[in-house]
Amino acid sequence: MRTFNKTILATAMTLASTQAFAAGFQLNSQSATGIGRAMAGDAVIADNASVLARNPSAMALFDSSALSLGITYAATTVEVEDAYFDSGLPNDIGDANLGHLSDAADDKIIPNAFYIHPVNDTWAWGVAVFSNFGTGTDMTDLKRGSDAAADLLGNTEVTTININASVSMRVNEHLSLGAGLDVITGGGKIARDAQALPVSIVDVDASGVGFGGIVSATYEFNDNHRIGASYRFSPDVEADGDVAMAGTNFDNLELPLADIFQIAGFHQLNNKFAIHYTAQWTQWSNFDQIDVYNNDSDRTALKVYNWEDSWFLSIGGTYTINEKWTLRAGYAHDQGVVNDYPSVSIPDSDRAWYTFGVGYNLSPKSTIDLGVAIVEGETTEVVENSLLGNNLTAHTTSGATYMSVQYSYRF
Repeated sequence: MRTFNKTILATAMTLASTQAFAAGFQLNSQSATGIGRAMAGDAVIADNASVLARNPSAMALFDSSALSLGITYAATTVEVEDAYFDSGLPNDIGDANLGHLSDAADDKIIPNAFYIHPVNDTWAWGVAVFSNFGTGTDMTDLKRGSDAAADLLGNTEVTTININASVSMRVNEHLSLGAGLDVITGGGKIARDAQALPVSIVDVDASGVGFGGIVSATYEFNDNHRIGASYRFSPDVEADGDVAMAGTNFDNLELPLADIFQIAGFHQLNNKFAIHYTAQWTQWSNFDQIDVYNNDSDRTALKVYNWEDSWFLSIGGTYTINEKWTLRAGYAHDQGVVNDYPSVSIPDSDRAWYTFGVGYNLSPKSTIDLGVAIVEGETTEVVENSLLGNNLTAHTTSGATYMSVQYSYRF
């Protein structure tokens, strides 16, 4: 257990630099097996301990302790084209053609760790470290050394780490229930600077802790067919640190996170092939704006987003070649969240996921899994109002290639 605690700590420290490539700034990269099947059925398949990230009631499906450790490399791309700043002045005075930027996001390493322990035939508990949210872009180079749209172009980073403890209870041979507590550490770094101004337009480096939870249920029709559902309550993270806007210092920043509901199914059609699916709803309408304030005094909107709720729909298949090898594949449609308030700093659009994976049983108790996902986003037109002029227009395209490896062991 001491070694596992060290693994949990190391995972949490590394998670501080995650990059989102699902809708909004949501992460869907909690396991290599999940990535290989586009997260289809991930809340109910329970082929390893990573099911804890989505459905604690599925711990009732385990008859022995299980450990899963994974790491994902995300090769990310955020491209900005045709960027143009309209100053709003007559005769195009102060307008600037900012061109394009092809490297606005860095590649990231995203780890995870999960442990499940059945106590008896009724109860089980588990702990996990992973992340559901994170993003990072740097648009500073797009300013071309000028102050054009300086309030919109700069460095933006949002990070979260989710430490989860959960329990499950088997009600009968068909129904199991689960619940868990989430301790979410989150923070943000936002920098907007203009050379002509003596102070930063925005300068934020803040972090905080919020508490959320998850409730879930799994229903087994028989050994080959089951469904599961969960609802995760995400908090508004109250962060403190260095928070300044236009030369005014604030004590706190509030980062609202989105609730997540999902339902998943798994159907073993024969001894070789299974199909599985997931429908996941994320309450991005809760992410209306980021506020700054002093000791619960009147709040000031640092940035208004007013996003829409979104759906992530996926379907996948698993083919068992023999007792050693397993193949996976999946497809997902990831709905964008931007409505009337598109943002260059957090580019978003509908995305398509094309995924495949392979698992190899090292022994009857241990497995290594690999997963690869190609995420393709649509090109989106952005018209964003600027405090330093009229607006910034641009076209943004984001995408990623996920490559993930995971080791799982059943004791």
